[in-house]
Amino acid sequence: MYNTPVQTVARIGAMGQREHLLEGARTCLVERGFAHTTARDIVAATSGAANLASIGYHFGSKDALMNAAVIQLIEDWGDRIAEATDSAGTGRPAERLERFLQSVLSADPEQRRVIGASVQAYAQAEFSVEVREQFRSTYDRARVDLAAFVLGIDRDDVTPSQAATIGSLSLALLNGAALQWFVDPTAAQGFAELSTTLAALGADPAD
Repeated sequence: MYNTPVQTVARIGAMGQREHLLEGARTCLVERGFAHTTARDIVAATSGAANLASIGYHFGSKDALMNAAVIQLIEDWGDRIAEATDSAGTGRPAERLERFLQSVLSADPEQRRVIGASVQAYAQAEFSVEVREQFRSTYDRARVDLAAFVLGIDRDDVTPSQAATIGSLSLALLNGAALQWFVDPTAAQGFAELSTTLAALGADPAD
């Protein structure tokens, strides 16, 4: 059965509202934070493209909408990791990891605000299965991407052991560096000579 023109317009309008609400929620996450965002804030951020009733229609509740926006931010963080691995070039594994972190930590102010909003997702993961599962999926992908990048091999050639060890360590360095940089941007300087630092950690104290 075909939709009437009126039904088609209504469906397209509804789809547009949903996307506007998600974009408004993302804006509020970045500018206000999860805990300080109200449903009216989200609607205001859509510049009239949505209303309060549309939040319940599309997402069921304001918190469900905010969780959906958080999930998008987690996906963006995963994409940021993939982009940084693509641009870090060649060299020894520690050198590639060093350039990778520099690429991530050299984000522009707007990207830094997005990363800051993504940090809030960790707190939500405790209360939302959907957010927690998105983190799991993103981290699974990131471990493989990072292991492939550090080892200089194709993603399809990464073994489960390499993802669980090299990938996990690289991800821990990334998350730790990003959190320190978010609190204090000057902390990025400490990762500028990561390859030298890692070499020092592996040196014999007697040398």
